[in-house]
Amino acid sequence: MAYSLTGKLVALIGGSGFFGSHVAQELLARGARLRLGSRHPEQAYRLRPLANLGQIQFVRCDIRDAKSMAAMLAGADAAVNLVGAFSGNLDAIQGSGAGRVAAIAADAGCTSFVHVSAIGADAQSSLAYQRSKGHGEQAVRETFANATILRPSILFGEEDNFLNMFGRLIARLPMLPVFAPQAPLQPLYVDDAAQAVVAALEDPYRHGGRTYEIAGPERVTMMELNRRIADAQARERHFLPLSDGMGRTIASLSGWLPGVPISSDQYAMLAQGNVISGDHPGLEALGITPRPMTLFLDRWMTRYRRYGRFTESEA
Repeated sequence: MAYSLTGKLVALIGGSGFFGSHVAQELLARGARLRLGSRHPEQAYRLRPLANLGQIQFVRCDIRDAKSMAAMLAGADAAVNLVGAFSGNLDAIQGSGAGRVAAIAADAGCTSFVHVSAIGADAQSSLAYQRSKGHGEQAVRETFANATILRPSILFGEEDNFLNMFGRLIARLPMLPVFAPQAPLQPLYVDDAAQAVVAALEDPYRHGGRTYEIAGPERVTMMELNRRIADAQARERHFLPLSDGMGRTIASLSGWLPGVPISSDQYAMLAQGNVISGDHPGLEALGITPRPMTLFLDRWMTRYRRYGRFTESEA
């Protein structure tokens, strides 16, 4: 049975980042009262003008600290865990840490709990990131059985660090090497992902206890993505596809190409691709029709064109 979030207190854990800001805006638009928690909540102060008086609260907390999480979740009607990392103590952050938060949310009486994991989460994986994500899902299930787990693909948006990273590189360099050029990707628009979080919160009876893989409608390879971005910038660029051996060597020895830091584990995950497996329901089961990257790319890449919006007329 679905219910309105209007006036409900939703605790958004890890809400100061890119994804968190979009989830926060969606919750505020639905009339929820928002408690946004982060180690650096000041990074989310830009959201203040979007809230009504008293609708948003900022809390400093750390997923590794049970006391701060108990204060964060006290009195909350629902909670969302967005915390994740590629380095550091991954178990404490997104493994056992996720289970700790879910247990505290259950004790606090939360009606619904959404845990954001990742495509490829697997407790048996040889890769630390995927393994810790898999352990986190197991820990959440053990402590909050009715939690909804979302596994999003790579998120894109106007202010992301994904399309914009490639956009900057393509604007500056006449030739670019491409890691894992044939790796398939299924990028997901960040606002569609935010709607998925809210849909799960609004109907815990229907979506609770389930795992969803959520991704965009378009599948592109890494090489195709680079070419699309170059086309959107109206630039001619040469792309050098790196062999798997070369890519692995660069990632293991230097972990870097111009403007693109990448670890060995990150390269291995990239080479696997980032697309849904089909083993779990997707966005459609949450009532959401995903929007393709094609709708936005030309507009967002205007800033990287040589003459901005006047590029075509100048040419």
